[in-house]
Amino acid sequence: MRLAVISDIHANLAALEAVLDDIASKSPDASINLGDCVSGPLWPKETMELLASRGIPSVRGNHDRWLRDRPVERLAGSDRFAHDQLGEAWIGKLYDLPATIDVNAEVYAVHGTPTDDNTYLLEDTESGRMAPSPRAAVIERLGAAMNRTVVLCGHSHRQSLTQIPGGPLILNPGTVGCPVSPDNKLALSLEFRSPHARYAILTRRLGQWGAELFALPYDWERAAARAETVASAAWRDALTVGSVT
Repeated sequence: MRLAVISDIHANLAALEAVLDDIASKSPDASINLGDCVSGPLWPKETMELLASRGIPSVRGNHDRWLRDRPVERLAGSDRFAHDQLGEAWIGKLYDLPATIDVNAEVYAVHGTPTDDNTYLLEDTESGRMAPSPRAAVIERLGAAMNRTVVLCGHSHRQSLTQIPGGPLILNPGTVGCPVSPDNKLALSLEFRSPHARYAILTRRLGQWGAELFALPYDWERAAARAETVASAAWRDALTVGSVT
């Protein structure tokens, strides 16, 4: 089995198009999206239209939920832009997405943790920086999902593959379209990364699960120009460099 896994698109249509084209060239058996689809100063409505046209099963992310749960005046800039661009029909569709998905008997998909879409599964914040969590903390966050063979998660935007002894393989495919967000209070403390569009393919060979991790070039200058027009130079720089420092 080969399952393409995407997450944290954040309305970056240009990055999503590149990722979906690359996925198509590799002919996986299926695809899944782990949420945070549209909150970014880019193309929220067009992103939703493309996802809908492909029929990709999607988990609801914290930003997807906030578009309905939070008063408009409390939304951060990128969330407010998505809210205004989408309208109630699309916001309702996002809100109605499942919080978790049983892909099959072995594979379980979440956004953050199995019980909290706004908590990182594999990372903690230490002295204002994001760092790998102790194993005991990850096991506690997994809860009943310790019995799964594979857990798919997003939220942190950090592409990784982690095996928990006596527990699941945890795959974070990274972010399709938002390497760092100037709206995020942790943005200034994130390590330097890159502007590439990231995804993964979960694989099963000889009875064992593994993953292929991808970081694709795409037309990030197009995304950056759109972000600067809609939002700010900080968003432009984040999309072209992958960092705000």
